[in-house]
Amino acid sequence: MSEELHSASSAEHLEQQTVKRVIWRILPFLIVCYLIAIIDRGNIGMASLQMNEDLGLSKAVFGLASSLFFIGYFIFEVPSNLAMQKIGAKIWISRIMISWGIVSICTAFVQRAETLYVLRFLLGAAEAGFFPGVILYLTYWIPGKYRARVIATFMVAIPAANFIGSPISGAILSMDGWLGMRGWHWLFILEGFPAILLGIAAFFLLSNRPENARWLTDAQKKWLSDTMTVENAQRKAIGHISLWQLLRHKHIWAMALIYAGASAAGSTLSVWSPQLLHSFGLNNFMTGLVNSIPYGLASILMIVWGRSSDRTGERRWHTALTLFLIAGGLLSAFMTNSLPGSVVILSLVLIGAYSMKGPFWALASGWLSSSTAAAGLAAIGAMANLIGGGIMVNVYGVINDATGSHTLAMLPLALLCLTGGIAVLIMGRKSTLRVEVENHASVAGK
Repeated sequence: MSEELHSASSAEHLEQQTVKRVIWRILPFLIVCYLIAIIDRGNIGMASLQMNEDLGLSKAVFGLASSLFFIGYFIFEVPSNLAMQKIGAKIWISRIMISWGIVSICTAFVQRAETLYVLRFLLGAAEAGFFPGVILYLTYWIPGKYRARVIATFMVAIPAANFIGSPISGAILSMDGWLGMRGWHWLFILEGFPAILLGIAAFFLLSNRPENARWLTDAQKKWLSDTMTVENAQRKAIGHISLWQLLRHKHIWAMALIYAGASAAGSTLSVWSPQLLHSFGLNNFMTGLVNSIPYGLASILMIVWGRSSDRTGERRWHTALTLFLIAGGLLSAFMTNSLPGSVVILSLVLIGAYSMKGPFWALASGWLSSSTAAAGLAAIGAMANLIGGGIMVNVYGVINDATGSHTLAMLPLALLCLTGGIAVLIMGRKSTLRVEVENHASVAGK
């Protein structure tokens, strides 16, 4: 008995040490990379406080320019993720970051709307594959029972980017006139260079698979490889199918619809909330400072929610409740038109949008087989971003331009989130029933 207890204790110690070493080796670096990605993706919102007037952009034109990022992202996300699976993370993630950094810097030199359209599309094409690539990469390294908290911790980079980036962007805008350039020129230049430097670092810091990791012991490599092999063999909710079949699979579209609500809320507010807050008479720096408050709250609570999902092993309700919180926050905009009220509404929406991500991606990765995960995760993200970013960011701008109301512009977002919340409950229930039936049939067969 004592030998068995010692063996169990040794195995548990090996697991804890391996997972801890993996997390500390790859997660902080990936968080910093994603933080820069989100800053470069969303800094157009702060830049708009000067850029729109300089370029003569209406709200509808600005909304279209912002949404084109997601069109490029949609087209290239699945091919990019498949390329990463074939080429390896260290080369492909490095390529992604260097290319988006270059495009971001080039945005500083646009002089007309058409050039902005092209560069926003190219930025989406360049960044495509980074997020689903990292989610796929984590399925190589992180066992399932740890994955929601790790994904939530990784994705804290999204609200953290806005929490950190908004005040920094506001301060950079105040560099207006330095060396003869406007503040928004410096914004794109100074926030684009870090992506290039991190892309170079990624090539040297990342290992493609556990068996390539020189920083793991032989025992740790074996435990992790064996564990991930067993888990991959069990992921059969959506088995191996062709890419065309995958894109037509009803569950892939259902998961994309579910994720689209949170994606739309986060993307839309990152682009439009600076203008909403600026409309209350705040200067550029104060706009950035106040805009950071909801993101700071979301940064903390999304980790708490991800840990709760892992601790209980529950994914469905942890996903659905956050979508309902987003919808409730958006609908409450009809009840207030004050600066404090708007900050509360933005906080509720963003807490829901970012807390949803950890449980959802843990749920989605568990529904896909290992052979389908690369294309499946990318397809979900691409379609969700097309709906949430490519369409909803543009819809918000059109409604706001036509009515002058930020509140009415939020209504389609609320309906999308309500639909997604209901969909995840229905789909999750059907998946649970299917697993129960399969388990019952397996036991009966024995």
